[in-house]
Amino acid sequence: MSSSSLRGSSAVSRPNDKRRIAAHYDVITAYYRSFWGEHLHHGYWIRGNESKEEAQEQLVEHLAGLANMEEGARVLDIGCGIGASSLYVARKHHVRPTGITISPAQVEMARKAAAEAKVDAEFLLMDAEAMDFAQPFDVLWSIESISHYYDRKKFFSLAAQFLKPGGVFAFTDWFKRPGLSPAQTRKHIAPIERGMLCKLETMDDYESYLAASGFTIEHRRDLTPQCAKTWDVGLSLIADKGLWALAAKLGMGFPTYLNAFRFLRAGFRSGNFVYGLFVARKPILREPVKH
Repeated sequence: MSSSSLRGSSAVSRPNDKRRIAAHYDVITAYYRSFWGEHLHHGYWIRGNESKEEAQEQLVEHLAGLANMEEGARVLDIGCGIGASSLYVARKHHVRPTGITISPAQVEMARKAAAEAKVDAEFLLMDAEAMDFAQPFDVLWSIESISHYYDRKKFFSLAAQFLKPGGVFAFTDWFKRPGLSPAQTRKHIAPIERGMLCKLETMDDYESYLAASGFTIEHRRDLTPQCAKTWDVGLSLIADKGLWALAAKLGMGFPTYLNAFRFLRAGFRSGNFVYGLFVARKPILREPVKH
């Protein structure tokens, strides 16, 4: 991570402080994968009786289907984690993914997974808010990462620079319901932000950022009903007392992270936490017809 991405000491009080996020994922990703699986994100339940793993893949497939990726497309997976969704779309949709994350441990795990799967994918240590590439991509892709970023409006403007005209930006993220009172925010949102190292905005906020960056929104969907079961499953996964003992030993806010699972389930049930999806396209600017 570059020094410019850390913003100095002013970021210390942020729930989404990048130093903490990078250190957190460096320490816990291996443990997280051991009980959550290769896909470190929500599941998308269609029938309701799918396994956690099936539901997680269904989320990736749902987003990929709406993005309508073409074979051979260059895809940038922003906030790639350990690379599972990159490898999935590479195998299923025959695209060429590049993934970026601020966690060195995740980069190493993603590269190892790609080598074992014999998938042509590149994984880089890079801050999404300071990304730099020589060529733009056909598709930008992100699953549950953008809520970690400091300045979402600036991020979407930067992202547009690395997307080809006519390309799509497909992503899911965590949101809060608009119009929450201070009491509702304290009860339902603040514990999630502290535990999950994020800062939640509304889907309307993201829509305004996308529009300001020149994107045309093709799909905006609230997937909360289909994804809520994730945290019923999550609470069952962390019922093991040994995991809590390990969390206390690891420190790094890991117990606060695990405790946030119940706040996420409560947020879903109250309707104050929202799981949302966007697919937006960068328009093709055509030269005016000369007469």
